Amino acid sequence: MAGYVAGLVPWMQQRAEVLDRESRFPAAEIDRLRAVGALEPVLPVRDRQRNDAAAEALASLLVQVGRGNLSVGRVLEAHINTLHLVARYGTPSQWQTVCQSVRDGALYALWVTDPPDGGLLMQRHGDRIRLTGAKQFCSAAGFATGTLLTAHDPEGNRWMLVVPLGIGETVTPLPAPLSGMRAAVTGAVDFTGCEVSADTVLGQPGDYLREPDFSAGAWRGSAVALGGLVALVDHAVAQLRNAGRLDSPHTQARMGEAFIARETARHWVRTVALAAEDPTLDTEHRVATVNLGRIAVETACLDAMRLVQRSLGLTSFRQGSPVERICRDLATYLRQPAPDDVLTYAARWFAEHPDASADGAVRNTSAPETSAPETLAPETAALR
Repeated sequence: MAGYVAGLVPWMQQRAEVLDRESRFPAAEIDRLRAVGALEPVLPVRDRQRNDAAAEALASLLVQVGRGNLSVGRVLEAHINTLHLVARYGTPSQWQTVCQSVRDGALYALWVTDPPDGGLLMQRHGDRIRLTGAKQFCSAAGFATGTLLTAHDPEGNRWMLVVPLGIGETVTPLPAPLSGMRAAVTGAVDFTGCEVSADTVLGQPGDYLREPDFSAGAWRGSAVALGGLVALVDHAVAQLRNAGRLDSPHTQARMGEAFIARETARHWVRTVALAAEDPTLDTEHRVATVNLGRIAVETACLDAMRLVQRSLGLTSFRQGSPVERICRDLATYLRQPAPDDVLTYAARWFAEHPDASADGAVRNTSAPETSAPETLAPETAALR
């Protein structure tokens, strides 16, 4: 599948500029991905067996999509994250319902960010749930057909719900639009007055923040970011070659460092994909490894952006150019929550376990996971 998607990359890159300029949702790209089954991959979770091939295949898919268009990668990542959470915490019936909806063409979003003036409240009334409040920074707002939401009950417990869209919610643009990831169409969604079935509740209170899924799932975003980094370096080399500037030793030195950043990120994405999706590893080891990888990939992307911009000069800031757009998109996408906490958690854990390493986490299969709850989901090696 990743090989087929790689063939779509030039087409996606060609369309990316107009989608960005018009803040237009990449519906055609999603349709192409849907047609080849790219909206369906989920790793097996019920039998809790290691599956390196599945992890590497998903990583390759996300890298290729990010290489084509980071906004498309963001939408796909959120969709897959939602499927992963339903597979992990849902009942067999919920999982089968979601599987069938995806086969029928559903696109799921993941909306978990509350606005500063409040969040989403859920109140049970028999077998119905009434929603009050909104979510912000909602990618694919107005285009997703379903979403995973987090909402609080009157007692303050935080729940997950997987709800269909088109139930009366109101979609509005953000008060100040984001400078990057414009084609992801990120908005605010108000669910006040909407009612859903109690069957939409997923798992137990607090499951969304339960480790290792909460932190370890960040590897999928790192894979998408790597795709953007690969595209950035490719475009920079092409521009420098066309300008006849690749023979400069100073340019070569800068681009050499950019290649190091790219390959460093590639190494970390593979490492964290294998670690995150290996259920035989200790939970804290998995989280610490993915945390290191997340910061390593972020650092590699930021370094490459600096090196490319310095090599190209002002042309890298020309609106409408691939380099300018990718840098904006990457800078926006990399601003994930709590980077300092992520790094200090990893530093503390590895300092307390001097014999451990990120690569060791991938190789070690002797420590069974004990802290994560048993899943109720069925086997999910594939949706097809």
